[in-house]
Amino acid sequence: MEQTQLQQQQQFEEEFSVSIKPNLLEKSRAQRILWLLEELHVDYELKTYKRENMLAPHELKKIHPLGKSPILSVQSEEMKEPLVLAESSMIVEYIVDHLGPELAPKKWQEGKENSIGGETEEWLRYRYFMNYAEGTIMTLLLVQFIMSNIKNGPVPFFLKFITNGITSKVDAAYLAPNFKTNLDFLESKISSSPGGGSFIAGHNLSGADIMLSFPLRAAREGSILTPEKQPNLCKYLEMVEERDAYKRAIQKIIDIEGSYDAALSR
Repeated sequence: MEQTQLQQQQQFEEEFSVSIKPNLLEKSRAQRILWLLEELHVDYELKTYKRENMLAPHELKKIHPLGKSPILSVQSEEMKEPLVLAESSMIVEYIVDHLGPELAPKKWQEGKENSIGGETEEWLRYRYFMNYAEGTIMTLLLVQFIMSNIKNGPVPFFLKFITNGITSKVDAAYLAPNFKTNLDFLESKISSSPGGGSFIAGHNLSGADIMLSFPLRAAREGSILTPEKQPNLCKYLEMVEERDAYKRAIQKIIDIEGSYDAALSR
């Protein structure tokens, strides 16, 4: 980040006395919110929660009715109550809008401001992949996680062939072809980034890269994403993982939980 950008953000925080509190559940994909805040050099007060029987504790429901993670509380001196934000993409967009506009590409083509179809390719990609990360690729990973739990779950041996048969059919008919379609699609998109850029929406890191990071890492750790089949996508993931802010976020998770593992099937 350029010094002028850092100074502008520090000035914003000082003027409005913004308090930012991420509420994160252990062993979740909420690490992306820490990465975002670290990338922007924003001060925050981290609160973590332990799972209870693999589920979020009731304590989280006191902050948001759904009790899901991540939840971000934002408050300024002018606010009587904190603003509570849920859903990763919503949190990323809100923080980018207010504290990190450099993480969103330029929206309009020159001379086409506020017109339908006047958006830049970079911005359209940014908005698309912000939603794609959770709406499409993460959905496939969650279905795979459920199938893995069914297949490896504790059932009587005489029922094992039934659970194995069901999960094998789901994998062959649904998961395998959809993973191939989506990873081939992502490989083509990262290979054709606007202007020959290294990120998903051009030359600069954006909120879309932050949103894509977890499902791609989970796919790699589950041996779904491989260098042999998706070489450029793997290089892209390795590149974002080398960012200092990303490493700081991961280290904070390790300091709290003892390790960091994005593989859902484990």
